[in-house]
Amino acid sequence: MQNLDVSKTVDAWSSLANKVYVPHSEEEYRQLVSLLNSLIDEVGENESHTLASLMEIVGVLIKNYEDEHVCELAID
Repeated sequence: MQNLDVSKTVDAWSSLANKVYVPHSEEEYRQLVSLLNSLIDEVGENESHTLASLMEIVGVLIKNYEDEHVCELAID
C-alpha cells in the first residue's frame, strides 16, 4: 500500500477543492456537469488519459446527485 504524503495532498487538493466536490444544490450540480463536459472534450474515450479517473469521479458525483434529486430536477 502506498503511503499518503498529506502535505503534498493538501497542496494538490487546494487547487481542485473548488472544482470537485459533492454537490448540494442544483447550481453545484450544474457546475459539475460543465466540468464533466470539459473533461469529456479533453479525454474522450482514452481510458489511459491522465484525467480519465477524474472524469470518472466527477461522473459518479453527478450520478449520485441525480439519483437523490431526480424528482426535484424534473419538477423545475
